Amino acid sequence: MKSHFIVGLFLAISVFTPSCSGGKVLLFPVDGSHWVNMKVLIEELHSRGHSITVIRPSSSWYITENSPLYTSITIADEFSESDDFFEEYLFKVIEIERGDASGLSFLKIQVDLFSMLSKAHDMSCKMVSVILEDKMLVKRLQDERYDLVLTDPALAGGVILTHYLKLPLVLNVRWITSGEGHFALAPSPLSYVPLPGSGHTDKMAFTQRVKNVLFQSFTFFQDRFVVGPHYDALIDKYFDYKTDIVSLLQAADIWLMRTDFVFEFPRPTMPNVVYMGGFQCKPSKPLPADLEEFVQSSGDHGFIIMSLGTLVRSIPADMANDIASAFASLPQKVIWRHLGDRPSTVGNNTLIVEWMPQNDLLGHSKIKAFVAHGGTNGVQEAIYHGVPILGVPLFFDQFDNLIRIQERGAGKILKLSEFSRHTFRQALQELLGNTSYRTNMQKLSSLHRDQPMRPLDSAVFWIEYVMRNKGATHLRSEFYKMPWYSYHSVDVLLVLFTVVAVFVFCTVAIIRFGNGILTEHRWLK
Repeated sequence: MKSHFIVGLFLAISVFTPSCSGGKVLLFPVDGSHWVNMKVLIEELHSRGHSITVIRPSSSWYITENSPLYTSITIADEFSESDDFFEEYLFKVIEIERGDASGLSFLKIQVDLFSMLSKAHDMSCKMVSVILEDKMLVKRLQDERYDLVLTDPALAGGVILTHYLKLPLVLNVRWITSGEGHFALAPSPLSYVPLPGSGHTDKMAFTQRVKNVLFQSFTFFQDRFVVGPHYDALIDKYFDYKTDIVSLLQAADIWLMRTDFVFEFPRPTMPNVVYMGGFQCKPSKPLPADLEEFVQSSGDHGFIIMSLGTLVRSIPADMANDIASAFASLPQKVIWRHLGDRPSTVGNNTLIVEWMPQNDLLGHSKIKAFVAHGGTNGVQEAIYHGVPILGVPLFFDQFDNLIRIQERGAGKILKLSEFSRHTFRQALQELLGNTSYRTNMQKLSSLHRDQPMRPLDSAVFWIEYVMRNKGATHLRSEFYKMPWYSYHSVDVLLVLFTVVAVFVFCTVAIIRFGNGILTEHRWLK
């Protein structure tokens, strides 16, 4: 009887649980911190029996050629160590922000940003061109009969390749070629949906809404004149129909969005958007013995960690000395990931490391605060573990991420333009001394964990859903195929206006004609 029950239970589970036998995934990632969270998806897909092929550039920082998780295809690219434009851009931003906060400085930063973005997208397009020119490689990719392409559209080479191969497309996304993904996909009323870079929340006064509208012009300029031309050239060369990169993005089957509404401000969305904010987060593991000994030596004061992310190798020496000096004045122990020259003002309470197990440290019982640049991965891990943040935003989306944390009372922002030894120490002391920051962050942590299923499980479900159903076109709006005047109902409004105008004109004409006849009739009398 027991054996029959177990067999019956197994059959029931097999019938009612969606399954997907080992599929074939072609993956076109973006390097750096974006690869860190893409690798989480790879590990989960591999554990479920899927076969993964990763296309990587030969100059990749983090994407290794040999891995037990995937097979790689390495593409020669033109990147060299002298092209370290991220660090160059960072130093320019710090110099401008700390020296000149005028409108001219803002324009300088924008020009440098546009230049850097143009170079990055140009490199991505050249890599795709190398692939498409290699007929043997293209045939190999076609013969493999992949179930889908999974790509990060911050650099959209993978989007171009997907449409060329005519495969279903899943995006691991928050950022696309010209801004935040929602703005290309879902209705985004500028009255309460802040644009990236505006520094606003969803509660905007009139002047802030004016600024929000003006910021849209920067996004339009970036898409039309900075980024778009690189992809337009590829499309014109390799596609037999007219389109653009934004339309190709909008045609994706599923958008795996690396955010959720614990973190994000409420806004309209679409049915093919799957929210997986914090999907990379996991319970902490025990620390290495040396780190555990160091944090335990902090006693009741606890410890602080600081990291400015994977892209930042160093910061100006005077800024590093100010940070080290402020840390030295605190009773807490400090673990600081810093790859530059050792500051001369480092105190005995500070341990400088080249790498640290950030997730495990954030989950430690003695952690008191996280000093961070505001990257999505670090912010989500801080939410998961309930650790308040002192944010020092440097570039890209970091200020926008941190403004969402500050608005909810779970952290504090220290702008580069306000940064000094004194202000940094003061901000740290406020974060550590005011318990409301920790309480509010722990509330966010509780909300984040209160879900019907893990974000990672949800993400993988929808990837497998696309495999099982050969796409998800029924969830995708076809609005991107409409001309702009139809999308905004300009043609409808013009027709209605014409009808009303003709009606008014005819009515006036009839009245005047009638009055003329009456006048003539009276004159004849």
